Amino acid sequence: MGVKMMNPLVERELSRTDPAVPFRASTSRTHQTWARTFHCRPELYICPESIEEIKKVITLARRCRRRLVTVGRGHSPSDITCTSSWVVNLERYNKILSVDQESRTVVMQSGIYLHDFNRELKQYGWTMPNLGSIDHQSIAGAIGTGTHGSSTRHGTLSQSVLGLKIMLANGRTISCSKDQNKNLFRAALLSLGALGIIVEVTFQAVPSFNIEWHQSLHPLESILNDFEIDLWTRNEFTRVWWMPYQKRVIKWVANKTDRAQQPQVKSWLGGVIGFHTYHTLLYVAQWIPSLCPWLERFVINVQYGFSEDGNGGTAVEEGRTGLLMNCLYSQFVNEWAIPISKGPEAIRRLSAWLNWDQEASGIPFDPEGLYVHAPIEVRVSDTSSTVPRPFLDNTMPDCTSLYLNATLYRPYNQDPPCRKRYYEAFEWLMKEMGGRPHWAKNFDTVTREEFHNMYPEMGDWVRIRNEVDPEGMFVGDWHRRYLLPEDDGNLALPLEEREVRREKALGGGQNWTGEIFGRSLSPLSSEESFDLLQGVEAEKSVLFPGSESITDDEVDKAY
Repeated sequence: MGVKMMNPLVERELSRTDPAVPFRASTSRTHQTWARTFHCRPELYICPESIEEIKKVITLARRCRRRLVTVGRGHSPSDITCTSSWVVNLERYNKILSVDQESRTVVMQSGIYLHDFNRELKQYGWTMPNLGSIDHQSIAGAIGTGTHGSSTRHGTLSQSVLGLKIMLANGRTISCSKDQNKNLFRAALLSLGALGIIVEVTFQAVPSFNIEWHQSLHPLESILNDFEIDLWTRNEFTRVWWMPYQKRVIKWVANKTDRAQQPQVKSWLGGVIGFHTYHTLLYVAQWIPSLCPWLERFVINVQYGFSEDGNGGTAVEEGRTGLLMNCLYSQFVNEWAIPISKGPEAIRRLSAWLNWDQEASGIPFDPEGLYVHAPIEVRVSDTSSTVPRPFLDNTMPDCTSLYLNATLYRPYNQDPPCRKRYYEAFEWLMKEMGGRPHWAKNFDTVTREEFHNMYPEMGDWVRIRNEVDPEGMFVGDWHRRYLLPEDDGNLALPLEEREVRREKALGGGQNWTGEIFGRSLSPLSSEESFDLLQGVEAEKSVLFPGSESITDDEVDKAY
């Protein structure tokens, strides 16, 4: 297959821009989620390396009437980053810009991956205060979707963000923080990629630390009885992996320590042979689902190497690595935050349902013949003291949040047969518990109306989004489906992209195709259109009179 040629309109508009600023675009690169749940073929896949290049991308998108989708590693398994328009991958926009050693604050370009950021911090004796299960995401992606770890002493990763700079659809860069453009800051701390391109992040680091962790095996009921005593507060970091058919849990706890590092003893399944053995067994269970309870026992007895007394090992590691876990294989992840006081009830009811006792569960879906994968992950965070709070923060504002994550593996990229019924039942229960889904995960049954009822400040987020991007340059079908109000039969926003087709992909997952229906101006008059938009959007920028908007001259001086 030959190389696809660039659209003539794009080539024409590109010829009218400064040739000294590179436009690093490919016409043949595809985009897919890390889990290979969705695939799409964007018209252009762009990898800018400087703020000037990002501004050029936005300018061209506006002139050529294109939607922009900013991506990192694609760790969200949903279709939120799917597009047939232009993908902007910031993986090369990844430098540390400044360091204040007295205050331990760092300013960085937004495409840096968390593991690279932590390596950079290490040379100063610093680290991030908390991490989720993985550190492969970009800093902007982790902030923009509400990434969290598991500790009642920490909230989401965005708690450590002191300020942001966002390049808007008019090409201007706006600064925001708790003291400057506060409402924009609250919207951008969980932006879902719909406001603009976050180009800089100011972050509060902490001194480096080691953690000593232990994991052990317990009956489910003993953990539930300990729920509201001190299960989640006894240690700084705690997470639980629940094995629903065995009715047992693996409890992992960690605290900071001054002890020397002591590596974890590797289990058989931690090696290459074990990894592929388990993967193959999961694939066999696609065809014989009743194997799932046996696989659960296999995980407990082999993968974690537990001794007879329930001790599952210990280690002393750097916090930046010890807080992570191996996600193993492609997977669907459906995680919800609920009030911690609802945790025991939610787990007992879900346990009853998964063990085929529908009456005891009170869940109106038939569990007969349904088998699911283990484990179900249980984590916590506390954002009740967070100020300012993101408008779309899915955690509980007035108490500790408990996260239940119904993970389903996709062995060799094949969807598990239980997904639809399992997730319908799981989400029904989570809604009844007053829960809210994690934005970056696979929720299936939540409607736009339900989201607006879940989030009293959703209207504020939508208003700010529409003010900073009135044409919808950063809006896709996912945003309209869940967040933006119905348009009462009117056309979509001029640059908004809608899904037109979804087909099964060869090798697993779905091929996604979209189209921009609302282009209000002819591409043939793009130069005149651009001039009109510049005037309109310049007026919009006065919404942030105290911002540090970067002009072309300032960019030249800064670089």
